[in-house]
Amino acid sequence: MKNTLILFISVLALFSCKEEKKEITVFGTNIGDYAPTFTAPTPDGATLNINDINAKVTILDFWASWCGPCRKENPNVVRMYNQYHDKGLEIVGISLDKAQQKDRWLKAIEQDKLTWKHVSNLQGWQEPIAQTYGVRSIPATYILDKDGKIVAKNLRGKALEDKVAELLAN
Repeated sequence: MKNTLILFISVLALFSCKEEKKEITVFGTNIGDYAPTFTAPTPDGATLNINDINAKVTILDFWASWCGPCRKENPNVVRMYNQYHDKGLEIVGISLDKAQQKDRWLKAIEQDKLTWKHVSNLQGWQEPIAQTYGVRSIPATYILDKDGKIVAKNLRGKALEDKVAELLAN
């Protein structure tokens, strides 16, 4: 009886000591990484922390008022935002304009009807968020899932809209 009890306890201990696999949280800019966090000034002087965004899909859209390809892409992004915002899409525009271009940045937001959230440290290519994300050309996009994980990047036009539709369908 004593041997049976020892055997039972040993088997129970063996199964209860099984190591649980833990997912390692990796912050980075590759697909599958958790997006680096940031806090930055908004056009009205407040601050926005990316962790405060609560959306099923978030697009980080790096652009500038002086960037022709960015401005050309804006109507596509506006149309997509208007279609999917109520379904869980949020966009954060991150401007690479400089301090002396702030009025131009604000005017571009208004002219292009960019009604989503915007931030910028107004440091041009020295924008800390752009440097953290390794942005070397604009427009540049990072698509994040509800957990803040990068699921795609640098998509434009139909490819961007298709990815957003796919993510919101799940």
